[in-house]
Amino acid sequence: MFSSIDDYRTKFEKELKMAIEKMGDPSRLRDACSYALLNGGKRLRPTLVYLVAEALGQNRDVTALALSVEYFHTASLIADDLPCMDDDDMRRNQPSLHKAFDESTALLATYTLVAAGYGAIYDANQSHKNQFPQEVAQIDAVTILCLETVSRSAGLRGATHGQFIDLFPPDKTYETIRTIILQKTATLFEICFVLGWLFGGGSDKSLEEVKQCARHLGVAFQIADDCQDFKQDDHQASEINIAHVLGHEKALELFDEELQGFSQMLQTLGLWTRPFQRLCKELRRSTSRPAVSGPA
Repeated sequence: MFSSIDDYRTKFEKELKMAIEKMGDPSRLRDACSYALLNGGKRLRPTLVYLVAEALGQNRDVTALALSVEYFHTASLIADDLPCMDDDDMRRNQPSLHKAFDESTALLATYTLVAAGYGAIYDANQSHKNQFPQEVAQIDAVTILCLETVSRSAGLRGATHGQFIDLFPPDKTYETIRTIILQKTATLFEICFVLGWLFGGGSDKSLEEVKQCARHLGVAFQIADDCQDFKQDDHQASEINIAHVLGHEKALELFDEELQGFSQMLQTLGLWTRPFQRLCKELRRSTSRPAVSGPA
């Protein structure tokens, strides 16, 4: 186990660069995928896959699953930036993919990365079968559960519908914004936790608790992000932003509740490791919230 979250990010960066080389023959499309994937992300989501699996203590390699969630995440960012979506010209202080290349290439890159995400789950299935030949049937069952989670979380009950509501909100109430957060943001955290848990050797009997744990983190993460945007946007009413709808302090109260729920679920699941404790502290620090008593 690494001593800091940065160590996980460093490990993942090395794995990602090698994986890109294996994606296919050099081409403009592969270059576009590489540009998007190596555009300075914090790598929180793949790190979560590592953290969950390592907390289980079974020494199972989940690198392919970490790559999978980064492919899905990056595909969603490319799509979000397109002119027909959020129409953002910049991503992480650099031109968005459709600006650096073109719209057609950007769209094809999303297809490529979604396919690569599913392909990486297959790779994990095969590598785990080779490493644990006595568990072939169990590994196949785990893979099916992971595919179900990814398909549901990415579809009309998840991120795709969340993006649709974000683009065409029926209103700007708290209920609508919470639905967007749960479907658009929390579902990808759910994928991270489920893939790390199941391929890390966790029991499928605890899967609902694992998903709930991830949802707590996803909501807390998005509230923290909304609170930062709220300050930067000078309280613009046009933003679908939970801090605008509820007010900054009320939003932070909800953040505290979700982070507390997250830390409690981590303890229940046996995942309350030092890296997760540091993650909770960093997330709290990002909102400028004072330390509170209790696990968070």
